[in-house]
Amino acid sequence: MTIRDGETEGLIRTYAAPLFRVAGIDPGLVRITLLNDRAINAFVATGNRMFIHTGLIQEVDDPSELIGVMAHESGHIAGGHLAMMPDQMREALITSIASMLLGAAAGIAGGGSNAGMGVVMGGQALAERGLYAFSRAQENAADQAGMSFLDRNGWSSRGLLRLFERLRDQEALITDRQDPYVQTHPLTRERIEAVETHIARSRHADAPLPEAFNTALVMVKAKLDGFLDSPQTVLRRYPASDTAAPARYARAIALYRGGHIQPAVDLIDGLLRAQPQNPWLYELKGQVLFDGQRPREAIAPYRQAVRLQPDEPQLRMELGRVLIESGDPAMLRAAVDEIETSLRSDDENPFAWRQLGSAQGRLGNQGLANLALAEEAMLKGDLRQAHAQATRALATLPPGPSRLRAQDIQNALRRENRQR
Repeated sequence: MTIRDGETEGLIRTYAAPLFRVAGIDPGLVRITLLNDRAINAFVATGNRMFIHTGLIQEVDDPSELIGVMAHESGHIAGGHLAMMPDQMREALITSIASMLLGAAAGIAGGGSNAGMGVVMGGQALAERGLYAFSRAQENAADQAGMSFLDRNGWSSRGLLRLFERLRDQEALITDRQDPYVQTHPLTRERIEAVETHIARSRHADAPLPEAFNTALVMVKAKLDGFLDSPQTVLRRYPASDTAAPARYARAIALYRGGHIQPAVDLIDGLLRAQPQNPWLYELKGQVLFDGQRPREAIAPYRQAVRLQPDEPQLRMELGRVLIESGDPAMLRAAVDEIETSLRSDDENPFAWRQLGSAQGRLGNQGLANLALAEEAMLKGDLRQAHAQATRALATLPPGPSRLRAQDIQNALRRENRQR
């Protein structure tokens, strides 16, 4: 199951972009997807896609461990290892990943129909774990490439070694108790020794990462704990006696998920007094107020979040949704503008297309509403619904780009074209 969260995705992109650049990979061409799974794992798939389990983020002790794994996976991408798979395995992988990605995706903070928990998607499970496993030679090559990427950025490889050593102890466990990373990336003694040798020779062996990397990570870990673990577990792990910002962040989320809206808002307001430029705190406050049946009060914090992070599509989509549900017809045009801006940056978000359809429908623009719902259905793999909505859109749309898009969808879904 996949999740969407602008704060977490932004942190991962911050770590990944320098690695991609020194690897000769355009960061804009790699799609990073978060999978809601407590197990420690990460892998790459065809089409320059990198998948990161939330469990990996939640379990690392510091940024260097997460960055080390991402450097290794970047080595697979740069080495073109997916292309070297046997054709049958590659086709099975493509089919599995496509099935997993089809469906509606909402976000952890906002965008979901449940209380803050944007875990959606279902569909086919991941392919057999062994399908993602690379050959021993490719694993060694990805290690060497990843460590070179770390060196070129002036970063240490010690985090990669620490994670390898922690996971190595699992190799003696029965398969069902192992983290998937052990199964998909066999941790041979030779691999670990190669990392040790590299560190002994690297002049960046003890180089610290930017402090901001760790500050952001501890907040993201607290956020993921808050949304993905039970509220009772979160409140035990982050007791009221812990007044650090990450602990208050996690507690605010747990209180909100437990239905304690005002105490959650009070905690967030306290965090905002110390971090007035943090867009993710404003986003959370907006979500808490919105789900607490106070949609008009939610508009201001969402607008502040967008002001502070204007290029984050998730935030703009969430603001658009709140404007739609505010009950004020005068807000609908602004809602459309926000959601369309979001979709220009991220047009693979089915939930955003549904919100756009809702706004256009309330404005009386039925053709545009049907077109947006056709886009949503396409992303969810519901071809019959996509064709029906595109046909309805064509019945009312005047000549222009929107009508051409509806025709494109309709033509693409004709039986003979699908067979091609």
